[in-house]
Amino acid sequence: MPPQKTSGETAYHFLPNFVKELAYLNRYLYKYKGYLIWGTVFTILSNIFAIIPAQVVRFAFDLVGDNINVYLLFKNSPAESAIYAEFARAVLIYGVLIVIMALVRGWFLYLMRQTIIVMSRMIEYDLKNDIYFHYQTLPMSFYRRNNTGDLMARISEDVGNVRMYLGPAIMYGLNMVVSFVLIISYMLSVNVELTYWSLLPLPFLSASIYYVNNLIERYSIEIQKSLSAMSTFVQEAFSGIRVIKSFVREADSTDQFSRQSNDYKDKSMKRGVVDALFFPIMMFMISLSTILTVYMGGIQVISGNITPGVIAEFIIYVNMLTWPVASLGWIASITQKAAVSQGRINEFLNTKTDLVSRKDLNTKLRGAVSFNNVSFTYPDSGIVALRNVNFTINPGHAVAILGATGSGKSTIANLLCRLYDVSSGEIRIDGTDIRDYNIAMLRQQIGYIPQDVFLFSETVRANIAFGTKGMTEAAIWQAAKDADVYDNIMEFPKQFDTEVGERGLTLSGGQKQRISIARAISRNPSILIMDDALSAVDTKTENAILNSLQRIMRDRTTVIISHRVSSAKLADQIIVLADGQIIESGSHEQLLALGGTYRDLYEKQMQSEEEVAE
Repeated sequence: MPPQKTSGETAYHFLPNFVKELAYLNRYLYKYKGYLIWGTVFTILSNIFAIIPAQVVRFAFDLVGDNINVYLLFKNSPAESAIYAEFARAVLIYGVLIVIMALVRGWFLYLMRQTIIVMSRMIEYDLKNDIYFHYQTLPMSFYRRNNTGDLMARISEDVGNVRMYLGPAIMYGLNMVVSFVLIISYMLSVNVELTYWSLLPLPFLSASIYYVNNLIERYSIEIQKSLSAMSTFVQEAFSGIRVIKSFVREADSTDQFSRQSNDYKDKSMKRGVVDALFFPIMMFMISLSTILTVYMGGIQVISGNITPGVIAEFIIYVNMLTWPVASLGWIASITQKAAVSQGRINEFLNTKTDLVSRKDLNTKLRGAVSFNNVSFTYPDSGIVALRNVNFTINPGHAVAILGATGSGKSTIANLLCRLYDVSSGEIRIDGTDIRDYNIAMLRQQIGYIPQDVFLFSETVRANIAFGTKGMTEAAIWQAAKDADVYDNIMEFPKQFDTEVGERGLTLSGGQKQRISIARAISRNPSILIMDDALSAVDTKTENAILNSLQRIMRDRTTVIISHRVSSAKLADQIIVLADGQIIESGSHEQLLALGGTYRDLYEKQMQSEEEVAE
């Protein structure tokens, strides 16, 4: 029998979808509740000090209306100057009160923004950090399913949309509610009929602004998509400028950019037309409210029900209510946009990693590795990468894994670093299932040199010391020497302080790969994995690096993954893979004597090297 839902869960189930998506933010609002509470207090105070000047204006109007006839009666008499002075003093007092109230209101408006807007910025900061931290915990399969642009959009644009809801939308929403409650309550206490006529156009104003905002939002999304497509095109064009120039496609590239740019321009022009409707609609509705207030108020003044000062007071109230009413549509649009963005964020935040430690073991590794009936299928693509793979590496020994592209070599490296978990079978290190180790501890003791070299936009020194703390200069230099890249670095103008550029753009392929090797061995790992790490270097450099690595590999478990037979000469054991299965295994001499796939690879590559040498 399924579990029964509580009344709270049932009620939550029937909430509008946007409320359920935004409910995730309640934890942040509670964390910064002090800002929200004080922001509400300052909003109330700012509106109170906005209402008081309107009342002062009414008293000033009535003062002028009631006393002008008295002043005219004593004109040219000895009492004229005294009456004028008293009259002017009273008007001055009212004027000073209005200025003081305006200054006080401005101060509270400042405090309102300094609490609510600051709260939104702090939540934005926390939310971005939480998303980024969560990204770090997700497995490689997550990154294979989602492109980088989408990940960036959710942590930047989507969080920005949410901040607009947490800041301006909440602030203006509070202001709207407080304004309505205080102003309309007071207007009704003065004159119900005039209140009705004064507020009559405002609902139409709100509906019109809501409609215009939706049009603006729709065009804005189209513009954003067009801008994104144009930016992507430009980025690809600049990244591939060598190819464009080599194939003489500059004119064609310019034509494509022109089409993208024209599409962006046309959509921007459409939004500009809609933008132009905003203020005319607002001004028309304000003018209509003012006309109705003056006309209907004038009728009541003639009948003696109200004084002229009430009309002036109500005109001020109408203008005070105009922006809150107009902002209703804007707030609704921001809230809807934020709900969509938060829904996209929640989608990733609700994605949990299945790579968790079962026992959280934290021990020093010796490096005994065993694959026991390991099979693996990539969860996102369904590709079977390994089938019942079995092999053992003794501590301090080296194994070379050879095979053609797609044979499963890199998958073994990914599983050993626990970037994925096996589909069946088990991987043991030092006799313990790899899933029992603390993941961070495990990876810290593995030096991984990936096939696709990635260097950060930092100095050479920072890239070599990446992932270590307090690494000495001598250790950095030694790692560079062991990777046979030290001499190259010393030839750079700034040597180890040389900026390598985005993804190591300023370096050659061989230099990037050797710096990647230096980065891995600088950690002094218990297990060293080289995933086709010498593919971008020539045979001479490869031999130099391998000779340098002999000392590094001593007493350290090493996995050399390669498609080159020459890279396997330092290994104690050689494994040949094909279609995810081990088809040959043994030493170099044993496999040559076997006369199988390994011998064919060896003879072909030796022949190719001889032809190159000639």
